[in-house]
Amino acid sequence: MTVPSTIAALREAYRDNRLDPSTVVGELARRAGQTEDYAVWIRRLDSGELGPHMHHLADVRMEDAPLWGVPFAVKDNIDLAGVPTTAGCPGFAYTPERSATVVERLVEAGAIPLGKTNMDQFATGLVGTRSPYGAVRNAVCTDYISGGSSSGSAVAVKLGLALFALGTDTAGSGRIPAAFNGLVGFKPTLGWWSTRGVVPACRTLDCVSVFTRSVADARAVARVAGGFDPEDAFSRRFHRQDFDSGRVRYGYFDPQTLPDMDEGFRRCYERFLATLPGCPEPVGAAPFLAAGEMLYDGPWVAERYAAVGRFLEAHPDAVHPVTRTVIAGGRDPSAVECFRAQYRLASLKREAEETLRDVDVLVMPTAPRICSRLEVERDPFGTNTKLGTFTNFVNLLDLCAIAIPAGSTAKGLPFGITLASPAGFDFALLNAAASLCGEVAD
Repeated sequence: MTVPSTIAALREAYRDNRLDPSTVVGELARRAGQTEDYAVWIRRLDSGELGPHMHHLADVRMEDAPLWGVPFAVKDNIDLAGVPTTAGCPGFAYTPERSATVVERLVEAGAIPLGKTNMDQFATGLVGTRSPYGAVRNAVCTDYISGGSSSGSAVAVKLGLALFALGTDTAGSGRIPAAFNGLVGFKPTLGWWSTRGVVPACRTLDCVSVFTRSVADARAVARVAGGFDPEDAFSRRFHRQDFDSGRVRYGYFDPQTLPDMDEGFRRCYERFLATLPGCPEPVGAAPFLAAGEMLYDGPWVAERYAAVGRFLEAHPDAVHPVTRTVIAGGRDPSAVECFRAQYRLASLKREAEETLRDVDVLVMPTAPRICSRLEVERDPFGTNTKLGTFTNFVNLLDLCAIAIPAGSTAKGLPFGITLASPAGFDFALLNAAASLCGEVAD
């Protein structure tokens, strides 16, 4: 049977009585059984666990529940009540009594959680291969990586196993997998979507993200998931802002000056820039790239150690060797180094703000290249570092961002663009992305 791939189309099918949630969930379970070699899931809910969510739909009207009957997947560092959270590490597993705030809001709006998806362990990686549950295969080109750390969530949506999926995004984990699988990946302003009930990676930079097949679906999820949460110390009160000008002002990095760019990706980027409306302006990439380099070359890796360092020290053999090496590096930075890095970042942020003074939306490649699984196996650290070139700085500089599909290379490899704007401009950014994707803006 055919299950619509967008939220609006699925709701229309429900209203017309052409489909019902039980039939849809059953079909998605059948598909999941046929795609087990992609290593998408860590755990799928059984019929008994799905029961309460299905019964909830009988108590609410579709008109009052914007996500009524919409099946979704949850990255396994986000709590789903009664289901173990592993963060990609079986020895770390615990079973929460309560779901994360974002999951609670989605379920209240009628969405149906299907299970927990595979991920780079402890959300440390952009490759999708650092998991004892198996390396997640790319849904478009299986010889290539799926991207991480929200690998299973992205591939679940691309394979049609869920209508949308939650990921997390600290350094690009919600955008890289979107680009490598031809999806939309929306990373909201830090603090707009609560991180209560999320296993931390870097608490000051973590945020929940979403994978969808359309910008409209990302917007629909954002309307439900966002909002201040007094139980989250890092939650912020969201003040929606709109661009001042009647026409969106685009800025872009000069494709000829960007480091480590694959030539196929560079050509895709140049073609996309040629389609931008208005009079796009080139902007200097230096402060952005310099900020991004600080994420792993600076003391922010100490935040990862603060999150799971005790577990790593007590159970070193339970942690993936590459992940263990990355997180263990967080033991070294001193408090002095941390403060100096904050001062340096503040200066770079001011430079970036000045650079974007006459720009509403910054346009850049989501990644400089895509790696084969073999390349990552041979060089797990170097490949991962290069993948984050255009994603690492976004949260450090307090930007919101959305990754959108932007065609394929001559070899058929997916290419993606990221659009970024200052904090609070999320809905304006979503509208700009919708227009560039040929969708109707809100």
